[in-house]
Parts: sequence; structure tokens; C-alpha cells
Amino acid sequence: MNNTCHPVEILKKLIRFNTTNPPGNEGECIGYIKDLMEDIGIEASIYAGVKNRPNLVCRMPGKGDAPPLMFYGHTDVVTTEKQDWKHPPFDGRELDGYVWGRGALDMKGGLAMMISAILAIKKQGTVPAGDIIFAALSDEEAGGDLGAKFLVENHANLFDGVRHAIGEFGGFSMYAQGRTFYPVQVAEKQACWLRAKITGPAGHGAMPMKGGAMGKLGRILTCLDKKRLPVRITPVAREMIETFAGAMSFPANAILKQLLNPKLTDAVLALMGAKGQPFEPLLRNTVNATIVTGGDKVNVIPPEIILSLDGRLVPGATPETFINELAPLLGRDTKIEIIRYDPPPPDSKTDPDTGFMDLISRVIKQADPNGIPMPMLLPGVTDARFFSRLSIRTYGFLPMKLPEDFDFFSTIHAADERVPISALEFGTEVLTDLLRRYGDKTVGG
Repeated sequence: MNNTCHPVEILKKLIRFNTTNPPGNEGECIGYIKDLMEDIGIEASIYAGVKNRPNLVCRMPGKGDAPPLMFYGHTDVVTTEKQDWKHPPFDGRELDGYVWGRGALDMKGGLAMMISAILAIKKQGTVPAGDIIFAALSDEEAGGDLGAKFLVENHANLFDGVRHAIGEFGGFSMYAQGRTFYPVQVAEKQACWLRAKITGPAGHGAMPMKGGAMGKLGRILTCLDKKRLPVRITPVAREMIETFAGAMSFPANAILKQLLNPKLTDAVLALMGAKGQPFEPLLRNTVNATIVTGGDKVNVIPPEIILSLDGRLVPGATPETFINELAPLLGRDTKIEIIRYDPPPPDSKTDPDTGFMDLISRVIKQADPNGIPMPMLLPGVTDARFFSRLSIRTYGFLPMKLPEDFDFFSTIHAADERVPISALEFGTEVLTDLLRRYGDKTVGG
């Protein structure tokens, strides 16, 4: 593969653009990707609502035998402030078999694999069954308003006919009992951000105060820390856990299946300890207190405290049911306001259409005959929620075969974010194979 098309070289250059959001400043990074595409003859256009916060949409014509297929990802990254890095986070260094830098995993590494795969089939002269649309987006890490949301609301025609898309977040290898699993994101939780107003009597700081806003805040925070919201088993969580359990031996398989019994879920999670942590957010709505504001003088007892809450809803849950679940924990006199909620499309279903999984499963098996693909519910949110408004179903699939001792989740957004070079090369080969196979009638393309 030509160095200019190799995922490692592309990733190193992507990392060197500091696209920390805020402020983002994705313009130069997007411009680099645009040049890569146009240099090989792929049409590429810029769409922006705000200066230097652009989005790139590229189209490679196919045979017209299948609907257009979209690849997309975001170019912005989270902050590196107050993190102690071994190597500068925006140097894009290649050391010890890894590429180091902010965004190596989330998600410039994924973009590099996508870009490399598209460039590879273009250079090989392969004409895919349907048009291939590639979108490089801004602003995902701050909510996507200037990226995917902007495109969906202002340039929806660019995605006419698209039924399926490949985006973040799944595809990385997981290991258990000697088996290798590749979770593919087919659904995600919904963000529901709340503002809780806690009130009480004001007073002088010299006078003892019981039952004030601060005391109420303390009780609320303790309650949120100690108690869980009700168990909600969704179809995608059930399929994910059953697939995982089905490859396990006794007693692990039996224990995992009991997670799906609401009467036993919490007891099983306690039994599993740290190993149960990845499963907990898939089985209920969750909430975390993130910001507390109130008071402006040290000698004045504040009459009002504002508590910001990050809620994540399982598919099918609504803000109303979520707030009803929270009410006993927050207290009935606490006023709750929804500050952000991106609803699913009106015709969405809690049971996802996983037809495209056939193709994904085949390319995984081709690359790793012992690999076990499984559907995944993502505890977080991605730009998929915006494209779903256009009836586009995203599959989170950035395939990476990682070393067994590589801690994927603790490396994302953390100091020393890095990705194995072997994982980048593996993923590029898998995505290239997917592009070649797309439209194969045996998988319903």
C-alpha cells in the first residue's frame, strides 16, 4: 500500500491537527482529508455553518446495483488538559508498535482506516455495488450541533437513498475464556441532560442551618451514589448478553444469563464485581451528577443550588419515565428541567433491524475465523442519532484486533491514548473487504 494511503501515515497526520473541542478548529484537518480524496479523483465538498467548523462529504460512484453506503466519523477530540502524557499528545509519534496521540482511538484511528480503505479500492479500480459516501464531521465531542446535526437539518439530500452506514463505536476485540468477540454497535442509549433546582431558606453563615439547600444537596448526592434505577431489559441488550453467554462454559454462561432476570440482576452484578461493570449501564437508565452551582459568598447560606445531571436512557425509554424514576431519589420538591434531549425518530423501534449484520459478520469471520461477532448496545451516544432521522441505520464498526492486555476503555479520552499499528492494519483490511463485498446478493446488500 502506498504510504500516502497507509492508515498509520494518515493517522499520524490527523493527530497532528489539534482539533480539541472546544474550540474544535477542524478546518485544516478536514482540508487534509479533502486533498487526499481529490488527489485520487473522489469528489469532495465542504459544508459548514460556522467558520473553521466544516464538514466534508465525499462520494465515490458505484455500479448502481445497491443503495449508497456511508462511512462517517468525527475529526474533533477531547481535551488533554491536566493529563500527564509520556509523549506529546499532538505529535502523532510511532513508537513501540503503536501510534500515540489524542484521537488515536476516538476516533482519528477509525477515520484513518476508513480513508485508507476507500483510497485502496479506488486505486485498485474496484467499483462497488453502490455509491460510497464518506463524511468527516466536526463537533461530535460537544454534541454534534455543528457536524452531523447541521448536515441532517440543512443538507439531507446528500444522503438520499442511504440505508446503512458504518461509524463508531464498536468492532474492537474483547476476550473471555479464550474466545475473541467483536461487538458491533447496533443501538445506543440516549442522552437526557437535566437541571435540578434545589431550594431552601437563606441565612447568615454564622447561624446553624438544618434542612437547607446544601443539606438537601448532600442527601441527593448520597442517594444517587448508593441507589440504582430500575432494571430495563431491552431486546438488543438481551441479544448481546445471550450471544456472549452462549460462547461461555459453565458456570460463567449461567451467571451471565441471570443478568437478564430483573429480580436477580443486581445480585449478579454484585457477584461479578469489576467484570460486571461493562454490563450495568446496558440494563437500566443511568444518571450521574456532574456540575453543582450555587452560592456567591462564603458567609451567606444560599437559597438555591443548581445540580446538573447526565442521564442516559435505554432504547424505548422516555424523558418522562426517566424523571419519574428519579423523583424518589431527588425528592418530590426538587424542580427538574430537561436541558438537552435528542429524541429518536418517530418510527424507531427498540428492536433494531440488524440485517446488515450478515455482511459484517462475514467480513469478521474472513479476517478472524475464530472471531464471534455480537450486537452491542452502546452506553454513550454518537452522531448516529442524527442520521437515524433520515432512516439511516448506523453500525458502530471500527474493527481492531487488539492485544489481550490492551485496556481499550481506560485508554480512550485518557493520557497516553494510543492504538496498535497491527490493529489499524487489521481494521483497514476488514473495511476494504466490506467495501468489496457490499451489494453481494447473498447478504441482502
